[in-house]
Amino acid sequence: MVEVRVLAATGMLGSGFLESSFERGLALAPHVIACDAGSTDGGPAYLGSGTPYFTAEATGRDLRLMLRGAIRHGIPMIVGSCGFSGCDAGVDGLRDVVLDIAREEGLHFRLALIRADQEPEPLVQRLEEGRVLPLSPPMPVDADLIRRSSRIVGVMGHEPIEAALDAGAKVVLAGRATDTSLFACVPLMRGAGAGPAWHAAKTLECGTAATAQRKRPDSIMAWVRDDHFDIAPLDPEGRCTPQSVASHTLYENADPYLIVEPSGTIDTGPATYEALDDRTVRVRGSAFRAANRVTIKLEGAELVGHQYVIVSGVREPFILRQLDDWLDRMRARYAERVQDMFGGRVGPDDYAIRVRVYGRDGVMGKLEPRHAELGHEAGLIFTITAKEKAVARSIAKSFAHFALHFPIPEWRGLISGLAFPFTPAEMERGPVYRYNLNHVVVPDSPTEMFRTEMMEV
Repeated sequence: MVEVRVLAATGMLGSGFLESSFERGLALAPHVIACDAGSTDGGPAYLGSGTPYFTAEATGRDLRLMLRGAIRHGIPMIVGSCGFSGCDAGVDGLRDVVLDIAREEGLHFRLALIRADQEPEPLVQRLEEGRVLPLSPPMPVDADLIRRSSRIVGVMGHEPIEAALDAGAKVVLAGRATDTSLFACVPLMRGAGAGPAWHAAKTLECGTAATAQRKRPDSIMAWVRDDHFDIAPLDPEGRCTPQSVASHTLYENADPYLIVEPSGTIDTGPATYEALDDRTVRVRGSAFRAANRVTIKLEGAELVGHQYVIVSGVREPFILRQLDDWLDRMRARYAERVQDMFGGRVGPDDYAIRVRVYGRDGVMGKLEPRHAELGHEAGLIFTITAKEKAVARSIAKSFAHFALHFPIPEWRGLISGLAFPFTPAEMERGPVYRYNLNHVVVPDSPTEMFRTEMMEV
């Protein structure tokens, strides 16, 4: 029977893991070490700006342990979605960290860099050919949107990673990739069942998130075979249970049974979960339904403008009783002030002032079922966004003073209705971005949208 052992170092590169757990995993002779490094959870800023989520110190600590273990034991190592967004700058940033570690530790290996940034014009051509398709919920797309995007990445499946390993790479740093592709790749290459390989990959992707009452980010191991897989944490104090493993299929998925990949769909509906002992779970019956065509998801971000933030609180009962009306009148009146300040050069389309009310519906917004409830005080976070940084700054500084003294009908004199915890009240956030694509593209092959560079380290 085929058995492929997969060691997941942690759920997110840079979040850490116990060295003792990782060493315990190495002692079990894994066939691959893999770790995800990215997500869209942190929002579009990282893709738009090309900056990483974690610092080089955080990722460097994890990478050093992984590299030393992988090279010492002759185990291939895969990191996906480098730099958090998986853009080319993220791959290059982790490459530099890896090269520094290799030089300091005297390590030698073949390194593959797989880049996922997409140039606008080939995507525009695909759009014109009808090969850029919307996902749900649909978002509008046209050539102008593609061209004005700060960055667009394609989300690769396992095929570009498999090609790099076939070419002799011992360490793979991949751009944006599905979390599962990193962990399914080697089991598929070594002949494990597709259903168990993909389901095990889904369970491994977030490290010990599939354990019961997780204490910390840490290492976890799967044994993938023809018709089932076993999974257990590598910290002796951790444990997997049938419920903890089964429940992880719901994480980040609208459907708890069907998980879509570029080349098909993981079907966990027929799966059964059995406790082999108090720490290990066996999963049997998972299936993988191959798609008729490969589709590559696109993730794009575009610059919205520059933003300032004002944090404040309000406790005045008269204001709280008419809070929404007070805020609406405040912003309407301030629009007149903007016209005066800029002599008509800045119009309503050139800036936006938004507010979140914490203590009422600041977390869930329109979805909050208890939006009519309000306590004795509320926190207000104003965001002032404008296309030009100087305009955003000027509006923010003026608006803070304007909002502080904005009147209510019940009081004829001057009021100070807000409490500012910081001085100055306005704080610069810098450039802000938004996601602008929720689409897939139909390529000619699973690898054509991704560029691989091989290096001898």
